Amino acid sequence: MVIFGNIIDIYKNEIYPGAIKFNDGIISDIERHEKSYEVYILPGLIDSHIHIESSMSTPGSFAATAVRHGTTGVVSDPHEIANVLGLQGIEYMLSDSEKVPLKFWFGAPSCVPATVFESNGAVIDSKDIQQILRRKEIKYLSEVMNYPGVIFKDPEVMDKIETARKRGKKIDGHAPGLRGDGLRKYINTGISTDHECSTIEEAEEKISLDMKIQIREGSAARNLDALKSLIKSHPDKIMLCSDDLHPENLIVGHINALVTKLVNEGFDIFDVIRACTLNPAIHYELEAGLLKPGTPADFIIVESYKSMKVKETWIDGRKVFENGRVLFDYHGGDYQNRFNSGLITADSIRVERTGHKIRVIKAVDGEIVTGEIYFDTGSGKFVDTQISDDILKIVVKDRYKNNPPATAFINGFGLKKGAFASSVAHDSHNVICVGTNDDDIVAAINKIIEMKGGLAVAEGN
Repeated sequence: MVIFGNIIDIYKNEIYPGAIKFNDGIISDIERHEKSYEVYILPGLIDSHIHIESSMSTPGSFAATAVRHGTTGVVSDPHEIANVLGLQGIEYMLSDSEKVPLKFWFGAPSCVPATVFESNGAVIDSKDIQQILRRKEIKYLSEVMNYPGVIFKDPEVMDKIETARKRGKKIDGHAPGLRGDGLRKYINTGISTDHECSTIEEAEEKISLDMKIQIREGSAARNLDALKSLIKSHPDKIMLCSDDLHPENLIVGHINALVTKLVNEGFDIFDVIRACTLNPAIHYELEAGLLKPGTPADFIIVESYKSMKVKETWIDGRKVFENGRVLFDYHGGDYQNRFNSGLITADSIRVERTGHKIRVIKAVDGEIVTGEIYFDTGSGKFVDTQISDDILKIVVKDRYKNNPPATAFINGFGLKKGAFASSVAHDSHNVICVGTNDDDIVAAINKIIEMKGGLAVAEGN
């Protein structure tokens, strides 16, 4: 098979007309031509860190959308489904991903449960990690969120890290705001990446200690603008990722959207492409195509590298997308769930007034780190929402046990009426609802309980 186009060569930093020859899914030769072509060929794009579950779709459904955007592989952490279903959830992700050509490189979730402060559906301990990391499909130990456990050498955490080191598998980090001596202790265990940086100073300190920085631009957290200068200053230390990409955003674009933004802002095309192809492939030792003889024929054809409008996507020498059509079939996965929660009432979410002030969670759009403020509780028997001051009620209902709901207050949503709720709620995926009044909060939560998970909004009836 021979494909013609203007080749974006990330090894020679050149764009030249040529032909790619491949047989049995492997590139055999790349030729230079004198004539020019109307299309560009570049390596297939790789998302270096994503939770497929956040797209609210199965791996197969995710693949059928991602290939439209030139994605040929994803480094995927099944952390979310593992916190709900444990080992059963990991097996589900592996088996479903095998139904489609998109390349999924899965990690072993290191933090199940993610926290002792919230109930979840499973435990994956160090013995389980030993079994998971034996599998060839598992490429790395997923993000080590428990950085206090690393710093203070919690035996269970250290056993998981040591298992990964013995097996020669990469260890992903997750350490927002960690600096100084604590950071050095964290990195010295072998943890080699971080996707949680929100400031350039934090990222540069981590790079100076030989960490790779995954610049995240997802749905809940967006750090590209704050960190993009690193692509110029440390091009070999940077990868691009989405972490959590909701379906309404995935439909519009994936890593290709980040490439378009950066190239049109004047960033070097070769540095940008390497950040989402060569860099993750080298770091994780992936079986990914990089437009080089002897590697898999994973590549995409675009009209222009400035628009990144994808005409064709190829994986292992197989055309999987062409001019708006996905060229493989996927028929969905088996139903999987763990949900055992009873309905709530308005009485169960009332907050009795016990003092003049109450602490309020401060949410910031585009960030996952929260702050706190205080507000006056008034003079009534119960503390109520204050819509004019954006003080809303937030309620969490245990998904796994029929425990009473927990209620607090939150600022930063700007909601003026109604309530919205979700059981897609990192990291344990209990039901969380934010609302302006108790009746709508109860209605939204109860609808999710009736559905055994999902999303719901309520206003009046």
